Amino acid sequence: MPEIVFDGVEKSYGSVRVLPPLDLTLHDGEFTVLVGPSGCGKSTTLRILAGLETLSGGEIYFDGKPISALEPKERDIAMVFQDYALYPHMNIARNMSFALRLAKTPKAEIDAKVQRVADMLNIGHLLARKPAELSGGQRQRVAMGRALVRDAGTFLFDEPLSNLDAKLRGKMRTELAEMRDSIEKNMVYVTHDQVEAMTLGDRIVVMNEGVVQQQGTPEELFKEPRNLFVAGFIGSPSMNFMEGALVDIGGEMHVQGAGFDLPLDATTRTRLDTATDRNVTVGIRPSSFTTDTSGATVELRVIVAEYLGAQSVLVTKLGKTELLVETQSTAPFKSGVTQSFGVNTDEIMLFDRSTGLRL
Repeated sequence: MPEIVFDGVEKSYGSVRVLPPLDLTLHDGEFTVLVGPSGCGKSTTLRILAGLETLSGGEIYFDGKPISALEPKERDIAMVFQDYALYPHMNIARNMSFALRLAKTPKAEIDAKVQRVADMLNIGHLLARKPAELSGGQRQRVAMGRALVRDAGTFLFDEPLSNLDAKLRGKMRTELAEMRDSIEKNMVYVTHDQVEAMTLGDRIVVMNEGVVQQQGTPEELFKEPRNLFVAGFIGSPSMNFMEGALVDIGGEMHVQGAGFDLPLDATTRTRLDTATDRNVTVGIRPSSFTTDTSGATVELRVIVAEYLGAQSVLVTKLGKTELLVETQSTAPFKSGVTQSFGVNTDEIMLFDRSTGLRL
């Protein structure tokens, strides 16, 4: 389980640079999730690590040793792909044992490893079947099992759940989380789904246009986003943003905008020493709205009420700005009505409008 260090790693295709100099450390035994929108460079980073793409600059180190000149098979890495990549003419046992058979591992050892991993993934009863006889979720377990039997030092996952339906994706997330806790290996997981990232990662690395925007634990990224991009990307439903301005009213700092006037709590005010402009972007998470109107309030027109069971997500309008509100379903709301909502002002986030950085 090496410590993996990206030192100024770059990747270009001709004149198009898809990965500017990247400095990143993946710690020994950690489950690291690379997350970001399509085209942000996360899969390219993973493929460079696996040796499936060549570097355009920089170096990757495993425990201080450069590895960019090594072939993929020499890097002690196992990879799980998005499209399963199973051999259709082989049964599940032979698919899982393929790398071990190439390495001329003794048959008894192969059988023992395949059975152990298959039982862990709940596919032990499927070893005699062909891939075409399995469901999508079962095929994905086989792809994971094929990587796990190799007992590599580092496991790479390239959006392995994106081809599954929502219910099965949730089940596989749970199984991956259980597997993460039972296998002490480096795991690097690429996804565009921030729910997967928040569920699975010990540490999340948020990327955009090849640049690391922020990295930290799920809680750190949710509660202390560094900039507008991270704040809007992490969290479901996503954060609401409004344009506003800082105003001093009777010695108390407020943030005002079209249709709202919200006092700022003491903690938020202490951040404003770094503000270079009175104009700011106001960030409010959907969960920060409340039906308690005894404090700061806003008047919102309900456009759509999405019933999700215990909770509802309301699509509302504040003037021309669309805002999401997360509320308990015990208080039903009708479309078209204007409703007063309270705002937990201690959860308001302010961002510099010119740089996008959190104040």
